[in-house]
Amino acid sequence: MTMTKAIARRLLEFLIVFFGVTFLIYAAVYALPGDPVASLAGDRPLPANVMEALRAKYHLDEPLWQRYLDYLKDLLHLDFGTTFAGDSVRSEMASRWPVTIALASTAWLLELLIGIGLGAIAAVKRGTWIDKGILAGTVLLSAVPVFVVGVTCQLVFGVKWHMFPIAGTTEGWPRAYLLPSLVIAAFGLAAVSRLTRESMINSLHSDYIRAAKARGVPPTSLIGKHVMRNSMIPTVTFLATDLGYLLGGAVVVEGIFNLPGIGNLLFTSIRTQQGPTVVGIATALILIFLVTSIIVDIIQAALDPRTRGA
Repeated sequence: MTMTKAIARRLLEFLIVFFGVTFLIYAAVYALPGDPVASLAGDRPLPANVMEALRAKYHLDEPLWQRYLDYLKDLLHLDFGTTFAGDSVRSEMASRWPVTIALASTAWLLELLIGIGLGAIAAVKRGTWIDKGILAGTVLLSAVPVFVVGVTCQLVFGVKWHMFPIAGTTEGWPRAYLLPSLVIAAFGLAAVSRLTRESMINSLHSDYIRAAKARGVPPTSLIGKHVMRNSMIPTVTFLATDLGYLLGGAVVVEGIFNLPGIGNLLFTSIRTQQGPTVVGIATALILIFLVTSIIVDIIQAALDPRTRGA
């Protein structure tokens, strides 16, 4: 398969996944029990004619498929819709993205440094209790639900030891972001460390490493310049793809640590039945994940000699 065909196939998959997932989310959100128009009035019911006018204004009286097509048309102009309070969903998201991006970027950096570091140590100490302890610890940590890890870290590092703030961003970056970022990064550490470990073990037993040892290359130079350099391709590929997952994971952690990011906005919108905001945030996260994935695939296709032929 040529590189052009590989990219065309990936773009087709992108479209199928995007339309399928966004429609399911759109249908699920607007199928939730409750009347969003009635919730605008709070405890005081609105007159029937006002309710009908509001439903017509927000197209709630139209069939679901028609509303979804209208949403896609607006999306082509980067219009993610309007809340039932009359505010732009895109503007609301724009004010929250800096917190989420800072959180996910910090988590990605921690995942990179700690994951590769643990994987390298496990590879060098292969078969020892250190190797087995790192593998067991990272896998066990990734198996625990994120809210359990988050609350536990709050109690231990925030409440008991007073090392980090337990909520909010008043202390700024990096102090306010380190603890929640570590919680997010914990779930990618197992994969990063295992990929690094396996790649380094394969490199350590390759012919060019044996030749370097025969030439008398020092162990530190052997690991740093030869083994690490040739072992990072699978790990870097995973880390590039994982950035989309980290943004999704940040949504949950923001609720735990009360951070004013996209996740906090999503929780508030679900509670107040702001369907347009929920759909807009979900669509943005899907786009980020799919675009990140397709960029990684294109880079891999460009580097793979099997897709550069013909």
